[in-house]
Amino acid sequence: MTDSEAKDQDAAPPPPGALAEPPEEAITRLEGELDALKDRHLRLAAEFDNFRRRTARERAELTALAQAELVGRVLDGLDDLARFAHVDPAGTDTKTLHDGIDLVERKFWKALTAAGLVRIDQAGVPFDPVVHEAVTTAPASEAAQDHTVGTVLQPGYRLGERLLRPARVLVLTWRGPTGADDAAA
Repeated sequence: MTDSEAKDQDAAPPPPGALAEPPEEAITRLEGELDALKDRHLRLAAEFDNFRRRTARERAELTALAQAELVGRVLDGLDDLARFAHVDPAGTDTKTLHDGIDLVERKFWKALTAAGLVRIDQAGVPFDPVVHEAVTTAPASEAAQDHTVGTVLQPGYRLGERLLRPARVLVLTWRGPTGADDAAA
C-alpha cells in the first residue's frame, strides 16, 4: 500500500455503526450549540420587545402630533366663535351675526378641507352602500332615477380614504309607471 492510498483510507468515512466522535465530546459540543442558540433566542426576543415598544411609542407620538396639527388649524375659527358667543345681541343686527357665523363656518371648512376632510352630500348620484346609509325610500319619477340618492338627510364625511360617517339619505326607487299599477288592480 502506498502513502496516498493510506491517506485516502484514513480520510474515508467510518464504517456503518462506528461512532464518528466519542459520546462525551458529542454531548459537550451539542450542549455548547444549545447554549449558543438559547442565547441567540433571548437576544432576538429582547430586540423584538424593544422594537415593539419603540414602534408603539412612535405611533403614539405621531398620533399626538397629528391631533395637535388639526387642533392648531381650527383654533382661529374657535377664537372667532368665542368672540361671537360674547356679542351683545341687543346691539347687533341679525345680518351681522349671520355674516359672522358664515365667516366662522368658512374658516372651519378651510382648515378641515386642508386636513383632508371631504363632505358627502350630493343628491342625484347613484346610491353607494359604502358611503351612503339608506334611511328611507321614495318613488322615483322615472326609471333613470332608480337607486339614486333623492335627498341627503345628514351629510357624511370622509378623511382621506377613511369613512368617518356615511351620508344618511333618501333613496329613490322606480316602481314602474303610475298608470300600470291602476290597470293591474
